[in-house]
Amino acid sequence: MDQVTFCSDTVLSDVHLLHPNARHLMTRLNAVGQPVFISRFKILWDCEKEDDAGDGGSVVDAAEDTGGVRGGGEDEERVMREECGGGASAFLDEDGDLDVARRPQDPASVEQGVARRDAICPIILTQGGGAPADAEEEEERPGEEEELSRDVLTIEHTMATPLEDVGKQVWRGAFLLADFILSQPMLFQGATVLELGAGTGITSIVAATLAKRVYCTDVGQDLLSMCQHNVTLNRHLLGPAGDGVRVRELDWLGDELGTEAETEFSWTEEDVADLHDHATLVMAADVCYDDELTNALFRTMYRLTSHFRNPSTVYLSVEKRLNFTLRRLDVSCEAYDHFRRCLDDLQDIADGKTRFTVERVAPQFPQFFYYERIEQLELWKVMASPL
Repeated sequence: MDQVTFCSDTVLSDVHLLHPNARHLMTRLNAVGQPVFISRFKILWDCEKEDDAGDGGSVVDAAEDTGGVRGGGEDEERVMREECGGGASAFLDEDGDLDVARRPQDPASVEQGVARRDAICPIILTQGGGAPADAEEEEERPGEEEELSRDVLTIEHTMATPLEDVGKQVWRGAFLLADFILSQPMLFQGATVLELGAGTGITSIVAATLAKRVYCTDVGQDLLSMCQHNVTLNRHLLGPAGDGVRVRELDWLGDELGTEAETEFSWTEEDVADLHDHATLVMAADVCYDDELTNALFRTMYRLTSHFRNPSTVYLSVEKRLNFTLRRLDVSCEAYDHFRRCLDDLQDIADGKTRFTVERVAPQFPQFFYYERIEQLELWKVMASPL
């Protein structure tokens, strides 16, 4: 790949902005030509004990205009980020705004009256073993065993993707849901869990440290391969009494769980029976950014929970994103507003089969990962009870 072109629909997760470029090591190009990176996230078990303000154990306990890092000077900011696996702080200008270095302009294009930036030529900084099939050899390299035992999540992901590939990045909603899982160990202990729209699989991996079995689902061969690779990279964290993570394809626009196609990520009859008979927890993190997909998500939730033998609970992590629209000439949260309408419609269903009740989960639970837990992050609980 000679050039990387950033289109108008390219998006970058705020999680990656908190980690300097030195922390992101490009390991390979995936099957569709996108650069793949490796990041490590430490589980902050001591953060709950250090919380004295009663604000839910947030690592960032005094959000300022400097990007959410607590005050106390440059030294304290540096120490906080290093302790939480974030490395050095982001570059800020004298006003406290994020200082983004711009690429120099191509002199030849300036002379021609077209101000184009120099092309980006990606360089592989470290070779990570190539395809996901080499994950076992990669994680068993000498000198890494000690680091892998310290509650560190190693996640393969992409950065700055088009909207249709945002599942290949790590988002704050996944960390919020992971925080909740780790704060409620008895709820997830020994359970059978289904995650919808798992993306990189980080939340499923955290759930698998406690659960008996986790079905980690999404759609797309390249994304599911990345997810499976992440499961392999983090198998040292999975609960010894559990059955680990099963990566499966689940298309919300489809009608049933695909058991006919004999592919790597297809469902087996045993999987479907186990899911229907034992699943009690369903979760999804930051998947409601498009109205059509949100509608498909709620249809899938209704269809699956209606087939479960046991009462089930769905946890939905969302981020309320503010956007200025020309249609309204004002700031709005259209994707979030549609999500809330879908929640209301779900409660109003009276089919005589399942009753749904909805409530928002108070964010007063500890923070186990380093990210900015902004007030726009919300966690919703949907209880499905067979009638």
